[in-house]
Amino acid sequence: MKSLAALIIATLGLLLAGQSQAGEAIVLRFSHVVAPDTPKGLGAEKFKELAERYTQGRVKVEVYPLAQLYRDQEELEAVQLGAVEMVAPSLAKFGPLGIKEFEVFDLPYLFPGWAALHAVTQGTIGKELLAGLDSKGIRGLAFWDNGFKIMSANRPIHMPQDLAGLRMRIQPSRVLQAQMKTLGVVPQIIPLPAVHQALEMGVTDGTENPPSNMLVQRLSEVQPHATLSNHGYLGYAVIVNKAFWDGLPRDIRSALERAMSEATQYTNRIAETANAEALAKMKAAGTTLFHEQTSAEREAWIKALEPVYADVAARIGKDRIDAIRAVTGLTQ
Repeated sequence: MKSLAALIIATLGLLLAGQSQAGEAIVLRFSHVVAPDTPKGLGAEKFKELAERYTQGRVKVEVYPLAQLYRDQEELEAVQLGAVEMVAPSLAKFGPLGIKEFEVFDLPYLFPGWAALHAVTQGTIGKELLAGLDSKGIRGLAFWDNGFKIMSANRPIHMPQDLAGLRMRIQPSRVLQAQMKTLGVVPQIIPLPAVHQALEMGVTDGTENPPSNMLVQRLSEVQPHATLSNHGYLGYAVIVNKAFWDGLPRDIRSALERAMSEATQYTNRIAETANAEALAKMKAAGTTLFHEQTSAEREAWIKALEPVYADVAARIGKDRIDAIRAVTGLTQ
């Protein structure tokens, strides 16, 4: 069955390449699950604009936001099977695919800031991680930022022990589960669009999200307290079906790579701005009290979460963790 699926996908790629040579536009469907006005949504539209311009119309990019084609948990399989050409799932989604190294991005306090993060995602380590996706029938093209996560809850959470006993929504990630259990939290995996209602109904007590997600999902309306912990990173990998990509004419691939490179710069730039603006808007609304971590509190959080590294080292790879820490300046 797998061989048949691979043959069908490869044939599809060749047919699409043939369409280009015959003068018909190649259709590239870009499916994602977030709103068009989020950093990822805007990045997808920027890629569409640039891809169509640089290929002089030989490629038509169709963007499908808000899970119009596939839900969050379906995206990866869809792109592997060639049911859609391009997706940009969050990095936490790659662990279940068998690519556990990507879960390194879920480790707490691994990146002290944007510069350290980009030294990894845009450097040698990032290229190695993306190249590792080839064996899964997908080609990794770029890392896109969302932002650094903050903790929110229905009570003040200034110190690590303040979270004990809370039910906290997380993405499906072994590392995030280990993080929450280390803090004495009951982790709950809930799709992001359902989190507002879960908080409103008291099904869950809190969550972790970048400010832009918190604003777009209106979580500040139902979360009276938040701590600006910036403890974790939420980002995406833009991936494409490998057979489709390899079947494209070389000049088309080159044009799309240029479009992706520029769209990545655009997306990562607006992600930082969007999070700052979202935080300012939520502060102005006054429904959530945002606590600024002191340096002593930050050190307490880092110390409390350090055991997570040992817990997941065998799963992710200690060498990979140490290599990233060396790049970010957080070697022990």
